[in-house]
Amino acid sequence: MNHSEHIAYLFVIALLSTSVVVLGVVLSLLLLCKKKPVQSQETVTPIKPSAQVYPLTNIDAATDGFNHRRIVGEGRLGTVYAAIFEKGEIAAVKRIHSRHVLSNAGFGFSRILRSISSAQHPNVVPIIGYSEGPGERIIVMEFVGMVCLDFYLHQNPEGASLLDWNHRLKIAAGAAKGLEYLHEGVAPNIVHGCVKASNILIDVNFCARICDYGLSFLAPQEKRGLVGYVDDEYWRGSGACKESDVYGFGIVLLELLSGRLCEEGRLVNWALPLIKEMRISELLDPGLVIPVDIRALVRLAKVASACVGNSRKSRPSICQVATILSNLEMD
Repeated sequence: MNHSEHIAYLFVIALLSTSVVVLGVVLSLLLLCKKKPVQSQETVTPIKPSAQVYPLTNIDAATDGFNHRRIVGEGRLGTVYAAIFEKGEIAAVKRIHSRHVLSNAGFGFSRILRSISSAQHPNVVPIIGYSEGPGERIIVMEFVGMVCLDFYLHQNPEGASLLDWNHRLKIAAGAAKGLEYLHEGVAPNIVHGCVKASNILIDVNFCARICDYGLSFLAPQEKRGLVGYVDDEYWRGSGACKESDVYGFGIVLLELLSGRLCEEGRLVNWALPLIKEMRISELLDPGLVIPVDIRALVRLAKVASACVGNSRKSRPSICQVATILSNLEMD
């Protein structure tokens, strides 16, 4: 190779090297540009809703000084008022009875409310805030303008007839989905503590929404409004748990099937022998026409029996119950 050929050779090598470097830079920039959107997507995390802290003065103003004309409900834990806040926001305000406030002083009310307010599901009434002060504990919930299942079944003479068997299956399936979400779909899991017909709200489309969940710590041993809706183990000191919730849900199913009140456990004693002996027609609400095909109602009765007729260890989970009821609703 002569001198001129050697120079040409070196020039080509240098040109190739420069091209490789430039190509490498271009490829790096392209890869970097492609990665940026992915990185931005991966860094986005959903923001969990957190309960708003309301000053007591705002609650007082929104309820017109807890005016009795604003009362929309009364329960074992407190009185519910319709509240209208400054910006026109309407909410349901539960004022906890003073006896429960005094017996649970320092129990961590705000911590528990912040935790259970993370529950967001179509079959659950969301908690949007709370307030507390000396002698006062307030829970602010979404105002859904719905009637409870207890009103339909037991308080309104014409209410039960409005709930045909298809509507009752839909309500059972919806309530099961809501309870399943509380037990397994939210972290930390939430035990309702008092599953009963008055804590299941029904909208105009017969969609069920569960309310008053996670509040059993306020009155764990008060029997009023709780006897018959929890199992015997509850009163022996075991307290509220997922299994006791399933028991309460079984009572709700028996009420839907029979149209009868719980009557502090007497409903179970009357219904279980009928289910065991397959005398289902005697179990069903006499206010409704018995359908020609009662297979779905027989299945519903067997699910109710499994919920209330077994010990805690032998009871089905609410996930199993919800799956069965969803299939019945679709059928």
